[in-house]
Amino acid sequence: QVQLVESGGGSVQAGGSLRLACAASGFRFQSYCMGWFRQSPGKERERVALITTYNGATRYADSVKGRFTISQDNAANMVSLQMNSLEPEDTAKYYCAAHDSCYLMWNGYGRWGQGTQVTVS
Repeated sequence: QVQLVESGGGSVQAGGSLRLACAASGFRFQSYCMGWFRQSPGKERERVALITTYNGATRYADSVKGRFTISQDNAANMVSLQMNSLEPEDTAKYYCAAHDSCYLMWNGYGRWGQGTQVTVS
């Protein structure tokens, strides 16, 4: 079955960087769209970034453009999110997502990991 396991969260000061990773298994990685979402307490889940694994095309939320970079490692079935110039508003639990439709995933559908906490102070 589809399994997504996130890692790399933590606490960092504003202006700092973190790199999240998502290990994927149970499906044909290069046939799927992979992405990152985040959710803060009391707020709705928010899309962050996606990557189309078969051609590397990416898409970002306006709030993270120029600061976050999503990338893939097809050999390892992994997706990463490099987060630079972090702001307190980036504090959230970050979730890895997968769907065979990028459109549906960008609109909040798909399989999810358990999440990893990012705290920026």
